[in-house]
Amino acid sequence: MEERPALCVVIHDVAPATWPDCLRLSQAVREVADIPLTWLVVPRWHGSAARLPAVEAALGGLLADGHELALHGYTHLDTAAPASTWRSRFLRSVYTEGEGEFAALGVDEARRRMALGLAWFDERGWPVDGFVAPAWLLGAGAWEALRGHPFVYTTTWSHFHCLMPAGHHAALLSPSLVYAARNRTGRIVTPPAASMLAWLLRDAPLVRLALHPRDAHHPALLRHAQKLIEHLLQSRAALTKAGFAHQWLAATSTAPNTRPATSASAPAPHSSADSHSAADRRAR
Repeated sequence: MEERPALCVVIHDVAPATWPDCLRLSQAVREVADIPLTWLVVPRWHGSAARLPAVEAALGGLLADGHELALHGYTHLDTAAPASTWRSRFLRSVYTEGEGEFAALGVDEARRRMALGLAWFDERGWPVDGFVAPAWLLGAGAWEALRGHPFVYTTTWSHFHCLMPAGHHAALLSPSLVYAARNRTGRIVTPPAASMLAWLLRDAPLVRLALHPRDAHHPALLRHAQKLIEHLLQSRAALTKAGFAHQWLAATSTAPNTRPATSASAPAPHSSADSHSAADRRAR
């Protein structure tokens, strides 16, 4: 039987400080359907080393229930040297409000932070298949660092990247549906933009919906997300990102000399992000 196309619903910026909002997002999804979610966990949110055993216990329980926990940077805070170009300044200080942690790190520092994040997960006995950079911004150093870690996948705003087996890289065009909750214009413009993008992706093998803690403060965004999920589940199977990555790898491994028509080569090493406008999407 041919597999149904996938829907991945993702909760970003998971940390003790954002936990109440993350729970509101999860509850909103569960009011529509009890589906597996991918939770993007930040080990040291904005540098904090605070531990909340109740949050960690809850995350462990989600993992046991079939959800996925993925590594979402280490601090979610951009501490690299100031940007030297207008594009980098815009991406790092306006588009992300200074949270694009891996946008401009050198390879050694990017590798160190990834290793610290993996060790943090390992201390808790949590498996990690995916790495998603804060704001989906991966500079050249971060891309190089990814090659030295055993991640199965990473994602940018526009693509889903499979990184395994070693030396393998395939990129599937899959722009993420996302809301811009931080200003009124974004809250008005991005829901219809997300609906339109979902329609444009109606024949795509994967649709991703990204939810951020700030979205939880706006009932209209939650209602739109609920309707969107309900609609997408009519024709799609809900999977975690790791679940989709393994499904995709299994499918492509049966045809080693072919690649999906939607695949693309690895991004150019100088790229710090996919080219995109900040007018219709938000990242933290």
